Amino acid sequence: MKFSFDRSKHVFSSPEFEELIKDTIRFFNGTPIQPIPPLEDFEGAGVYALYFIGKDGLYKRFHEINRLDYRQPIYVGKAVPRGWRQGRVVHSSSHELCRRLCDHTKSIEAASNLEIRDFLCRFMILENSATNLIGTVEAALIRNYMPLWNCNVDGFGNHDPGSGRYNQERSDWDLLHPGRSWANRCAESSRSLEDILSGVRQYFIDYSYV
Repeated sequence: MKFSFDRSKHVFSSPEFEELIKDTIRFFNGTPIQPIPPLEDFEGAGVYALYFIGKDGLYKRFHEINRLDYRQPIYVGKAVPRGWRQGRVVHSSSHELCRRLCDHTKSIEAASNLEIRDFLCRFMILENSATNLIGTVEAALIRNYMPLWNCNVDGFGNHDPGSGRYNQERSDWDLLHPGRSWANRCAESSRSLEDILSGVRQYFIDYSYV
C-alpha cells in the first residue's frame, strides 16, 4: 500500500459549529447572576464563572469592572456529570454543578484573606447531548475572558491530593490565599509570594484593567 500525506484532508472546519459556540457564550452571558453558595440545590452539570465584587483588597479593581454588568470573571470552570470522562451514559440527575460551586465556597471561606460575600457567580446547565459541549464551552470562555485564577494564579480548582501525594508543591493560589488545611500539608512552593503578586499586578495592566 502506498501512502501520501495531505494535511488539508485532516483539518475539520465548521462555521455552524463556531456559531453554535458563539450562541452558547451569548446565552451564558445572559444567565442571571447568583450568590455563592447557590440559594438551593439543583440538578445538572455545565459551566460557570465566579465574579469578584469586593471594594477592598488585592482584587478591588474588579469592583469597578463588574459594578454594572459583571463583564470580567475571576474564574471559569466546568462540572461534568458522572461517567462523562469515561464516555458512559450520563444522567440529568447529577448535581455536579451545584456541588462544584459549594466546593469553591469552602475554598474561599477557608482563605484567610477572602470573604465569600465578595463573590457572585453565573452558570449554564448543559444536559442530554449538550453535555458534549461542556469542555468546549469552558475553553471558549477562558480564551475569551482570560480569567485571573485560570491564567495567572493557578490552583484554585485543585482538590486535596490525598495521603501519600502531598509532595507536590503548594499552588500559587494557596500561597496567595492561605487557609486550606490540605494545602498546608503540601511541599513549599518554589515561587515567591512577591512573584505571584507581581503577576497579578501585571494582569491588570495587560488587560487594560487599570
